[in-house]
Amino acid sequence: MSALARYFNKEGKQIFGYDLTSTPLTTQLENEGMYIHFNDDPSQIPSGIDLVVYTPAIPEENTELNYFRKAGIQMIKRAQLIGQLSHDYFTIAIAGTHGKTSISAITAHIMKSAGLNLTAFIGGICLNYQSNFIHSKKTDYLLVEADEFDRSFLNLKPDIALISSMDADHLDIYKTPTDLVESFKMFAGLLKINGTFIHNKSLPAFNLSDVETITYGINPEAGVSANNIHIREGQFLFDLESRKQKITGIAMQIPGHHYIENALAAAAICLELGVNGNQIKTGLEGFTGVERRFEVRINKPRQVFIDDYAHHPEEIKATVKAVRMLYPNKRLTAVFQPHLFSRTKDFAKEFAASLSEVDQIILLDIYPAREKPIPGITSTTILDRISISDKKLMSKSELFKYLETENAELLLTMGAGDIGLLTNKIEKVLLKG
Repeated sequence: MSALARYFNKEGKQIFGYDLTSTPLTTQLENEGMYIHFNDDPSQIPSGIDLVVYTPAIPEENTELNYFRKAGIQMIKRAQLIGQLSHDYFTIAIAGTHGKTSISAITAHIMKSAGLNLTAFIGGICLNYQSNFIHSKKTDYLLVEADEFDRSFLNLKPDIALISSMDADHLDIYKTPTDLVESFKMFAGLLKINGTFIHNKSLPAFNLSDVETITYGINPEAGVSANNIHIREGQFLFDLESRKQKITGIAMQIPGHHYIENALAAAAICLELGVNGNQIKTGLEGFTGVERRFEVRINKPRQVFIDDYAHHPEEIKATVKAVRMLYPNKRLTAVFQPHLFSRTKDFAKEFAASLSEVDQIILLDIYPAREKPIPGITSTTILDRISISDKKLMSKSELFKYLETENAELLLTMGAGDIGLLTNKIEKVLLKG
């Protein structure tokens, strides 16, 4: 939503907004000339509003939402507005239950560094630009994350569509994993004639007509693949092979096999756009990451602190695996904040299995986001199923006190809630200790 606000702000529109709490991001938006308030109070809405953009995250009982409805002011969902934009430009849409933010950011960075004119809406802060929005005076390409929640991505009309993963998620919306996969198939079916469909080789093929299909992955049978993967001085290196290019010795700043797959996905898109191998290698090696996507906050011999957005069992599994590969001899303490009561209920067993791969686990209370509590579902629902003995449930204040006195030589924080707002304080506590 903030990237979209930045787009229209650049277009000379006056932007007003509401958010639940003030964050560093909302402060940045205010510094850019937008007006934001944090109380659900219609009296703070200025007169003359001619368009209201909202997301499914806004609860139906929100006072301002109902004020706009009664006032008869034009309203449109964020996904519908991005969908309208996708009809006007050559659009690259990146979808997946996980990986889409990193792939979007990597793709945008390669394109930008290669001199292509693009406008990109990214679901996280790209560290190369300290923004989730990349803008060119002239837009030849529109790059967007295609969000599966609420079937938002079905509003798009892409020229290139990519799917990174289709793991079961958002079962409050889709009810069954089959429904989720069917929705992704519908998204791929929205491709323009002679468009390009790119997907992870591990996913089932959709056999689409009138489009070109390309696969990617750490798989020799993929159309864009990686081999010769190895670690050197804390970096993951690999060679990229495709029918169009062979690029050797790519050194990624962000570790992990899952990030190599993200890099392959971005490269597959850029190869279709005609970006050459040297430009792709330069872009991949110069990519510094996305805020809260395997973000290394402290990296000292006796102390490492990594923060990650992982909030799904498969994401946790991939992140923990990457941490273990980089720091095989360090004791791993993980702090996880579950996101959504429904996701906790649906995947308690899977969360417990992924979190049992660390040496010590600390769980915070569930971050509810848009949801109301579900009776009997708390962080203990996961904790009780975790197999390791060193497991704890803490409040945020208890966590800070604990970190002040305990030596966490390798700390990993994970979650999609407000745990991201704690990282600066956690970093200070660790460095002080």
